[in-house]
Amino acid sequence: MRSNSRPKRTLVVGVGNLLLKDEGVGIHAVRRLEQMQLPDHVQLIDAGTSAIDFISDIQNADKVIFVDAVKAGGEPGSIYRLTKEDIAARTGSQLSLHEIGVLEALNMAECLGGCGEVVIIGIEPKEMTWGMELSSELESKLPELIECVLTEIG
Repeated sequence: MRSNSRPKRTLVVGVGNLLLKDEGVGIHAVRRLEQMQLPDHVQLIDAGTSAIDFISDIQNADKVIFVDAVKAGGEPGSIYRLTKEDIAARTGSQLSLHEIGVLEALNMAECLGGCGEVVIIGIEPKEMTWGMELSSELESKLPELIECVLTEIG
């Protein structure tokens, strides 16, 4: 049984492909977070494009925060806070660029005994072409995106 006296074990999972500019924003965010002093109960994971490889980590966390590029029709750089229910409710329209992999990982974790609270912090991409740097719009919004993650960490 988990004690209420300890901080919640929080997992921050950066999802994306660094070779496709804004598609790699989740990885860029996790790399910036790695340079910060975070509480001991926070674990950072660079999941690349395969969140399913981290099912046991997801399953053992009290809270999982995915950071990813999210296409929701807003202006490039728009930041979204979503739950796994928000993504599951959008049948027929893609939201996260990796929603299938993220949902598969979450569903598998649920089947294996469940997982804690899940939040997706997403940002609307602008450029999805070859290149390892973020577009200027996303680069300028990265501090705000990271601040949203830090708020979720608590």
